[in-house]
Amino acid sequence: MIPRSPSRTTPLGAAVTPVRSSVRSSRRLTVAVLGPSRYPIAEPYSGGLESFVGGLVDGLRARGHRVLLFAAAGSDAAQPEVLAGGGWRPDELSRQDASMPAEAFLREHHAHLNVLTALRTTYAGEVDVVHNNSLHHLPLSLADTLPFPTLTTLHTPPTPWLTSALDAGGSSHAFSSVSRFTARQWAPWVGSADVVHNGVDPRRWPLGPGGGGLLWFGRIVPEKAPHLALAAAAAAGHHLHLVGPVLDQRYFAEQVAPHLGAGATWHGHLGGDDLVRAVGAATAVLVTPAWDEPFGLVAAEAAMCGTPVVAFDRGGLSEVLRPGVGQQVGAVVAPDDVDAMAAAIDPVLTLDRRDVRAAALSHLSSGAMVARYEQLLLGLASSGSSALAASDQVSVAAS
Repeated sequence: MIPRSPSRTTPLGAAVTPVRSSVRSSRRLTVAVLGPSRYPIAEPYSGGLESFVGGLVDGLRARGHRVLLFAAAGSDAAQPEVLAGGGWRPDELSRQDASMPAEAFLREHHAHLNVLTALRTTYAGEVDVVHNNSLHHLPLSLADTLPFPTLTTLHTPPTPWLTSALDAGGSSHAFSSVSRFTARQWAPWVGSADVVHNGVDPRRWPLGPGGGGLLWFGRIVPEKAPHLALAAAAAAGHHLHLVGPVLDQRYFAEQVAPHLGAGATWHGHLGGDDLVRAVGAATAVLVTPAWDEPFGLVAAEAAMCGTPVVAFDRGGLSEVLRPGVGQQVGAVVAPDDVDAMAAAIDPVLTLDRRDVRAAALSHLSSGAMVARYEQLLLGLASSGSSALAASDQVSVAAS
């Protein structure tokens, strides 16, 4: 049984070298972490990027570093300057300009300008290094104006906002990527990127008992395609539990709600311990992206609980599941192939949950991830912003 929430609201780099996460650096950094601006960094996390930033901040703080988090309003333990959701709005006179863009765009733009200005002034004497996880163009465009170096992690496929910033001379002193797949996508603009696979906390995601049926969890939106998981589970003769926030009401009403009942149950948006229990109780997790996932954090979270995964082979998911290389946490099938997913469900149910967790511990641990980021940040802070020209890490794409 999947536990219910009390609320029903609805690079080209090489593989990561294992790092002993128990070893702490003797140098204590002050790291300014720029998060995404769409949703707060707070439980229940709205998506994988928010979960990643929350885990990274907690991990760096646990290793003795001071972290200044700049993220959307409502984020936990963050600075007062926010990247979205602040109180600024255009004045009435400027609002009369017929060419004014959408106000939401202007407010987000202003928020990023405000944070970057604060880093150059208020925090100039405190920060050692910036870790940019924002999807906004300004941190790249203005990286050279900051008095300390910046590490930018590539979490998404190339977007025109970011590639435009790089083509126009924007930069970062170093880049990392969440998968080899994503690093290859960015190769025309980013000369090199250290690949650091996302990790999950084994203590937060313990070995679960299983036995509770199939589970799909994530944001209920077309690009995550839970309707394909519903079809695969039905074809395999299994009940499917769904967990996650409904962010596209029309999609939910047309593609998900008609299938709820005897064959499937939606449990709302779970977070924290409720979500962990749900994932640990599942017999298997289905991952059905309709786009190329840069990494696929839900697959890593499931594997850490010992829950095997069946996923479409999109983006970096094959790097998470590692099929055919000894340690497996499930199976990948051809993208959008519902019949292949249905056929793979029963075989993965025979995997030993302890083996699945052991595979996850070996290459999906948050400790190793945080330690690797710590190495990159320490290296940048030691070199100083003048030791490496930010533009040296950027290749302008051929026109």
